[in-house]
Amino acid sequence: METVEISSRSDFALWAIQRAQEIVTAEGAAFAMAARDVDEEALTATAVALGKAISDAMLEVFDGVIGE
Repeated sequence: METVEISSRSDFALWAIQRAQEIVTAEGAAFAMAARDVDEEALTATAVALGKAISDAMLEVFDGVIGE
């Protein structure tokens, strides 16, 4: 596991985006197979909601650790 130094909210946001991309890459095939029978609008809405939830959670954690 690689150690990353995060010294600002923007560093954290970049790390969070990169980590989310890793998660999507690792889980993407399973998600696609599970979702193949769902209509495109529902799939898009679900993906957007998932991404927003991940981002919101990571920023909430960061704000709690660092404070503004």
